[in-house]
Amino acid sequence: MTQHVSPPRDGTGKAAPPPRRPAWRALAARADVRTLSLLGVLAVLVLIGGVTKPDEFLDTRNLQLVLTQASVIGVVTVGMTFVITSGGIDLSVGAIVALASVWATTVATQEYGFGGILFTAVLVGLGCGLVNGVLIAYGGVVPFIATLAMLASARGLAVQITDGRTQIVTVRAVLDLGERDAYVLGVPPLVLVFAVVTVIGRLLLNRTTFGRRTVAVGGNPEAARLAGIDVRRQRLYLYLLSGLCCGIAAFLLVVLSGSGQNTNGNLYELDAIAAAIIGGTLLTGGRGTITGSVLGVLVFTTITDIFALNNLQSDVQQIAKGAIIVAAVLVQRRTASTT
Repeated sequence: MTQHVSPPRDGTGKAAPPPRRPAWRALAARADVRTLSLLGVLAVLVLIGGVTKPDEFLDTRNLQLVLTQASVIGVVTVGMTFVITSGGIDLSVGAIVALASVWATTVATQEYGFGGILFTAVLVGLGCGLVNGVLIAYGGVVPFIATLAMLASARGLAVQITDGRTQIVTVRAVLDLGERDAYVLGVPPLVLVFAVVTVIGRLLLNRTTFGRRTVAVGGNPEAARLAGIDVRRQRLYLYLLSGLCCGIAAFLLVVLSGSGQNTNGNLYELDAIAAAIIGGTLLTGGRGTITGSVLGVLVFTTITDIFALNNLQSDVQQIAKGAIIVAAVLVQRRTASTT
């Protein structure tokens, strides 16, 4: 004889509703699906590269080159992820990278050696980020307009400093970082810097009060203010962080190219925004993922490498990137509605 077990009931005698799934579990499930989706895309790209150009694509030197190229835009993307998560945007990152790289490679700056170049690149990035932050947080200027103005100003100043010429780096300690002798267990130093920035960025966004405030400001600025968060100061810090990442990326680019040019960082803002978006960062703010952004950078860098090895036109490459962005957004929308 089987015993019938009645469902649990609340105080009114009605059947109690089933326990709700915690919000954090649903969010984690969505994040896992997004990450797996991007890993799947990356695996397909690696397969395509391995099939079309097996000797060149799978060569150790080529893989090191892909990771090195991803490091520069990757550092910029980490800063961009924080800004977008807060509900902002930064269109000036590419121009800031250009300005920082040429300012750090002037003859006067190179006289101070390795430390002078690194310090100048970081200081210029922070200075530009400070201007953006003050205009947006305390000046009430819309982020799109403020960073667009910085884009134009930084590019113009970079052209003025270089007078349209390429500035060659002569500091041996900087150039040596780009040589194979500087690799650590086969890993280029630039990739190690990118890894450190990624780990710090992930911890900062996911494990600290700063990260929780960033998400809160992006989700609902008024609610964040009522909860005691200084929204204006938080936004200032975020644009300072973005500027810092641009300064670091400018130094990496100087090491990679051995020069400073006013054309450096061209379209970095679009690549960084696209990588963050396909990685799962919500363009309207309130949700961000450093891991997804890094995978987005790797996807785009791998596409560029495959197209270069197969001598395909750059316009086809841009079409492929656009298709991947649309597909990634559609996948995210679908997974968000089913979890």
